[in-house]
Amino acid sequence: MFLGKVIGTVVCTHKDESLTGLKLLIVQPMKDEHTKAGKSMVVIDTHGAAGYDDLVYLAKSRDSSLPLGLDLVATDAGIMGIVENYNVIKHGGAHS
Repeated sequence: MFLGKVIGTVVCTHKDESLTGLKLLIVQPMKDEHTKAGKSMVVIDTHGAAGYDDLVYLAKSRDSSLPLGLDLVATDAGIMGIVENYNVIKHGGAHS
């Protein structure tokens, strides 16, 4: 799983049948809440609750469609949840 920030939406007049009823969003992968990590991507919102500027966590490949309970979904990545808060504790290393 990895973090991402929702930066846009996708509207399709025609899409794969396996995506019927699913919201498509554009997400920028993030190293943390303020640092981009790679190119933006189109993802499915498996819960339908994510929106612009939300920090979300995602899964790639087959794992991205597991919450849907379907055998096959035409997607490379999917939103697993919306991040309300997170905390990173760094251990060790010298402080200046």
